[in-house]
Amino acid sequence: MRRKTEDNPSKPAQGGQGRPGYVRVRGAREHNLKNVDLEIPRDALVVFTGVSGSGKSSLAFGTLYAEAQRRYLESVSPYARRLFHQMPVPEVDEIDGLPPAVALQQQRGSPTTRSSVGSVSTLSNSLRMLYSRAGDYPPGQELLYAESFSPNTPEGACPECSGLGRVYEVTEQSMVPDDTLTIRERAVAAWPPAWHGQNLRDILVTMGFDVDTPWRELPKKDRDWILFTDETPTVPVYAGLTPEETKQALKRKDTPSYQGTFTGAKRYVLQTFANTESASMKKRVARYMVSAECPLCRGKRLRQEALSVTFAGVDIADISRMPLARLHSLLQPYASGDAAAHLPHLARQAKLHPEQLIVTRRIAEDLVARLDVLLALGLGYLALERSTPTLSPGELQRLRLATQVRSNLFGVVYVLDEPSAGLHPADTEALLTALDQLKASGNSLFVVEHALDVIRCADWIVDVGPAAGERGGEVLYSGPPQGLKKVEASQTRRYLFDTAAPEARTRRAPAAWLRLAGVTRNNLDKLDVDFPLGVLTAVTGVSGSGKSSLVSQVLVELVAQALGQGAPAAEVEEGDELEQEAALPLEGRIVAGMDAVRRMVRVDQKPIGRTPRSNLATYTGLFDQVRKLFAATKTAKARRYDAGRFSFNVAKGRCENCAGEGSVMVELLFLPSVYAPCPVCNGARYNAKTLEVTYKDRNIAEVLGMTVDAAFDFFAGEPLVERSLEVLREVGLGYLRLGQPATELSGGEAQRIKLATELQRTGRGNTLYVLDEPTTGLHPSDVDRLIVQLQRLVDAGNTVVVVEHTMRVVAACDWVIDIGPGAGDEGGTVVAAGPPEQVARNRTSRTAPYLRPYLQL
Repeated sequence: MRRKTEDNPSKPAQGGQGRPGYVRVRGAREHNLKNVDLEIPRDALVVFTGVSGSGKSSLAFGTLYAEAQRRYLESVSPYARRLFHQMPVPEVDEIDGLPPAVALQQQRGSPTTRSSVGSVSTLSNSLRMLYSRAGDYPPGQELLYAESFSPNTPEGACPECSGLGRVYEVTEQSMVPDDTLTIRERAVAAWPPAWHGQNLRDILVTMGFDVDTPWRELPKKDRDWILFTDETPTVPVYAGLTPEETKQALKRKDTPSYQGTFTGAKRYVLQTFANTESASMKKRVARYMVSAECPLCRGKRLRQEALSVTFAGVDIADISRMPLARLHSLLQPYASGDAAAHLPHLARQAKLHPEQLIVTRRIAEDLVARLDVLLALGLGYLALERSTPTLSPGELQRLRLATQVRSNLFGVVYVLDEPSAGLHPADTEALLTALDQLKASGNSLFVVEHALDVIRCADWIVDVGPAAGERGGEVLYSGPPQGLKKVEASQTRRYLFDTAAPEARTRRAPAAWLRLAGVTRNNLDKLDVDFPLGVLTAVTGVSGSGKSSLVSQVLVELVAQALGQGAPAAEVEEGDELEQEAALPLEGRIVAGMDAVRRMVRVDQKPIGRTPRSNLATYTGLFDQVRKLFAATKTAKARRYDAGRFSFNVAKGRCENCAGEGSVMVELLFLPSVYAPCPVCNGARYNAKTLEVTYKDRNIAEVLGMTVDAAFDFFAGEPLVERSLEVLREVGLGYLRLGQPATELSGGEAQRIKLATELQRTGRGNTLYVLDEPTTGLHPSDVDRLIVQLQRLVDAGNTVVVVEHTMRVVAACDWVIDIGPGAGDEGGTVVAAGPPEQVARNRTSRTAPYLRPYLQL
């Protein structure tokens, strides 16, 4: 803990113990927290509430969890500490009564398909043991150990595809996408760019190949040799000479420019992919590799010996593809011991090998018990082989929560970050049951949450506010939920205790219809669905019903294709590019309505940048205008500084010691690495000469340190800057600093920055906006602000489609499409479609009962 050295007479005396059964915090100053003192009970469900950016997470994660982790790691050997992701030491004077803590945060899955639901939940380990010890082996086959049933081990991985399920090769078409080009015109696209590629083309000139005839007209033997040869001849190169001049130079035996070694295109692609340490180089050559299902394992990733072993008549690859709900039904008879009574071959086996039946029952019992928790958390639609990159952060957090529920730990603090994110209200009830189980086992739950259903179930509420950023960071209330009623400054109070339904509003009528037919993807099977245009539409349904498959995948892909944009490129994260999830085929078509859609914008929760150099100001374009204002000052003009001088990414204006980062990393080996302010620029990111230029007595670094709210007042009278800042405030981001790095932003904040960037553009109308759960991470007061902005987009002649679980948003929409009725195989159909009032009256809709209280019905 970092402690203050000076005395603070206004603070209570330090050093005394707090009340028994309570965690006592003194002097918490992490991020925007203002010297917070707090006592919260253990063995209780404590919910941290407050508007987005108020300081809830700084208190729960940045202070309480970070200090619990620090204390635990002090008991671990220095070498072992290096294996942990260590949080920074919190800014706090003292914390008493803090038990060991486990954090379950919102985060994206590993980018590799080798990480799956089965591996995160550890169910795959038990399933492999089941097949190893209780599987039906072909006659004469020897026992396989559990490792032989894993595609991630040498013992189990298919030798043909190395356990990926797909084989990768390079073809003439992949390496030469445009065969009308000549070699000189870079027909062989797979070759490296710049000098290395030119070198290979010059070598071909020396060797007598025709580099000026279209590729398609070259002899096949020449094409094959250039692309596929393993020969690496070294020949003299005469750089800059024409083929005829090169021929003459060879005859005269002139001294060459250099000796060049040839590499075939296939050899270059495969060698570069296997050996390069550059992520961008690997990503580039991966574009020229094509994949197909492995012919040996047929996409099942395992050796034939493992696939020949079955349980209940299916191999381990097929059982891993079943929804967890179906897997639970299959294993239930084996866990209860009833299977032998119904399956004659099992009864015979039990007489011959009674120990095998005991082993089967023991493993099946464990699997069923763990599946019970996953099903209770609403995850029965997932399959064990589902890769983690395809899971939402909420699904991933609930998977980890299920593992903790089964662990039966005692006396632990679980710190959770919005566990209800991505959950339909019907599934939230199951989540609360799981949290109750953890609490009943003698644990404490510290939950950061916006969902009113979860907040109402709290034993204790810590409300942080009153506003966001610098205007937050104070504990407005800490106590039992009913006491919050009296706290006038609390934004949460209004929504928690005000039961009045929102005002009824006139629903817009659809201007036209975008009709989709034959949609097939995941659990959607030949679905026909109509999206109204010119209105605000919510697509609802329980978690896993098929909403995101329909909207964020198929709708987006079909409209992009119809607009000639091609399918939106999936964001490839760092990791093995060949281990990314294979793209699903696009099945479905648009049969009407595209004439009314000119443009499509998808506003998702992916980061606005992956480095601290990306920030709110650069992403929105706001910083371009700010730099122009600085370049227009008298001092800048006198020194002939242009706008580029005020970018921390350009050498002429930035601090060279930290290359414009503002900080330097100090590696402490056994302790968390520390980022210290750059000793040259003191964290300003710019060199001294650049900082001498001021606008309204502030330099560029000071402007980047301003919040959006402060900057709005500062730039009053500058319409281009004011407009950007006004929209950012309207979507509830007034508390963010202009220079706040993208790496510090939540998914919800990133999505709202993207939305604000769209809102500040001149409206053209006839644009389709697609948003997937835009209220994630938003306090109800911020949700109201978001609704206003979405309504503005529709009023400007656009169409907005949102996938949403928050009934407050659904009630404000003009049209609702409810997908279901259940999840996975039990979903994938349109249960109800119409205005919210009509859907709320539908007896088969699982959304209807939760929507009704928000309507005046």
